[in-house]
Amino acid sequence: MPDLLLELFSEEIPARMQAKAADDLRRMVTDKLVAEGLVYEGAKAFATPRRLALTVHGIPARQPDLKTERRGPKMGAPDAAVQGFLKATGLTSLDEAKIQRDPKGDFYIALIEKPGRDAIDVLAEILPVIIRTFPWPKSMRWGARSGKPGSLSWVRPLHTIIATFGPETEEPDVVKFSVDGIETGQTTYGHRFMAPDAISVRRFEDYEAKLKAAKVILDPQARKDIIFADAKELTFAQGFELVEDQVLLDEVSGLVEWPVVMMGSFEAEYLAIPEEVIRATIRNNQKCFVVKDSKTGKLTNKFVLTANIEAADGGKTIVAGNERVIRPRLSDAKFFYETDLKTKLEDRLPKFEHIVFHEKLGTQAARIKRIERLAAEIAPLVGADVAKATRAAHLAKADLLTEVVGEFPEVQGLMGKYYALAQDEDASVAAACEEHYKPQGPADRVPTDPVSVAVALADKLDTLVGFWAIDEKPTGSKDPYALRRAALGVIRLIAENALRLSLMKVAASALAGLSVKPADAQKLPSDLLAFFADRLKVQLREQGARHDLVDAVFALGGQDDLLMIVRRVEALGKFLETDDGKNLLAGIKRASNILGIEEKKDKRSFDGAPDAALYSLDEEKALAKAIGEVTAEASTAVAKEDFAAAMSAMAKLRPPVDAFFEKVRVNDDDAKVRENRLKLLNEIRSATRAVADFSKIQD
Repeated sequence: MPDLLLELFSEEIPARMQAKAADDLRRMVTDKLVAEGLVYEGAKAFATPRRLALTVHGIPARQPDLKTERRGPKMGAPDAAVQGFLKATGLTSLDEAKIQRDPKGDFYIALIEKPGRDAIDVLAEILPVIIRTFPWPKSMRWGARSGKPGSLSWVRPLHTIIATFGPETEEPDVVKFSVDGIETGQTTYGHRFMAPDAISVRRFEDYEAKLKAAKVILDPQARKDIIFADAKELTFAQGFELVEDQVLLDEVSGLVEWPVVMMGSFEAEYLAIPEEVIRATIRNNQKCFVVKDSKTGKLTNKFVLTANIEAADGGKTIVAGNERVIRPRLSDAKFFYETDLKTKLEDRLPKFEHIVFHEKLGTQAARIKRIERLAAEIAPLVGADVAKATRAAHLAKADLLTEVVGEFPEVQGLMGKYYALAQDEDASVAAACEEHYKPQGPADRVPTDPVSVAVALADKLDTLVGFWAIDEKPTGSKDPYALRRAALGVIRLIAENALRLSLMKVAASALAGLSVKPADAQKLPSDLLAFFADRLKVQLREQGARHDLVDAVFALGGQDDLLMIVRRVEALGKFLETDDGKNLLAGIKRASNILGIEEKKDKRSFDGAPDAALYSLDEEKALAKAIGEVTAEASTAVAKEDFAAAMSAMAKLRPPVDAFFEKVRVNDDDAKVRENRLKLLNEIRSATRAVADFSKIQD
């Protein structure tokens, strides 16, 4: 089958846009092919700084012929309806239509045959539309070749378009079309400096090979592999170790078409700056990797850069140029750091009086006071020293006003730790200045120091309660204040540190510290708890747990101890994996279904204790006895927070429940017996609610 080669050659595409652009190109072309009935075998897209490329192989040479039936008006319909039907279907008369009998009458049916087109013609139609509607996050209109204003909106000036189509055994054809005056062809260009001449290509295999010969590595992953391997080898050869950085590697591979790895250096005096600042300076300004001493694990005064050219002097000029840029950047960073050290963290705090956190929630200074108060309340609950937690909360945000954080926002918190240590603050206080932001994502580390935990919880809960109070909750995919992330952070802090907290009480305390009060202050903690339940489902689902089990536990009401909820869900999940658990669930579901039907029929509930005198069958008596024993045993186990024991107690219900449904007819002819048996079924439901609401569990 024929293959398609498409290349869009342009000026430099920003590195951050390349991966998505390649994926968008593949998706848009293949979706269109499938929509046109051209089902392909495989497709792969590529990006370099100056080109997007796509190969799609195994495309049929021609669309399949389509036969469709179109229903028309009834026989005897007005002439206007008939004429409209004939015009829409291309029939010359009703004699060409067939009649379809239907209970509503006899209808005309037109059989429309649409012959398939050659795939190359379909491509010539769909590709220019895709190019013109390509979803760049940022684009501009560029002048057309004739000098008139261009109609194409593209990320950078587009120069050439390659579009060839044909089988492997034959010379491919050019897919003929033009976009904004750019005609398709078979010509591309190699490396801008080392091989700038035009290259004529036929299909993907020789396209990729000729580009490589012209100093262009087409595959982004291949460029990453080269950069990573060469950087590791270069640093190892000199007795050092590369500080790996996947995000930077992704970006650098999008800046070069022919990666050449080199090493530079800077003055050792700059190593007095915190390592993270050195790394941020070199990474942000020059897109270079930093290097550490493999023996000490500390940074050295070396860096690794990736050039886009094999220089005649072996790269000496390129290295020297990077060193000239990095040196003043590090000098600035050193100046910022040393300047920051001259002012104590707490002396910066008065400036927060004039910085608004949110117009409805007051200043940063007011927020810091709220976090201090909340951290002091949480501290005893997490085993933290109250004075240290209060002090840490007092200083935690101060580094936001430093010069280094102003230049490199990504080191906020971390610099707070360095500055706190420099002014001889307690080690736990200093650690909390950094760690109170954590965890910021599923892969981020969770603090374990009690002082850090107290301040981190206070910070996140103040944020959540505050934005809940002013009704700025997440909606759909929108979460401008990262409240979902804050809630997940609270969940991980509690679960991974095995903390016992009443979220309702802590939320109520946080609410009390706000100057703004919601319309329904009583409802806010429970609304927030429901939000935590949703986030907990996400967290547990990622760990392999079932979200319906979370629903089953939360449905009991008053469940705001997240650690106990997690443990109860874990025990419930293990129980339901056993035969006893599965069969008991089926029995409880059956009881609930019968009760639901009868309650709806009688328009009443069947609460209240059954009358033992009305038990006429041994199975009734055995079930009633088992319910009493199991309820007491399970309740005792739950009170001791031994959920595994509670589940084991529940398992004892399985035999009498099975026997009851096998031998007992619930809807007895005697109304009193029927009511009594329905009350007994309700007792089953009530007994199991000691551990979970089984009606919420999916089969």
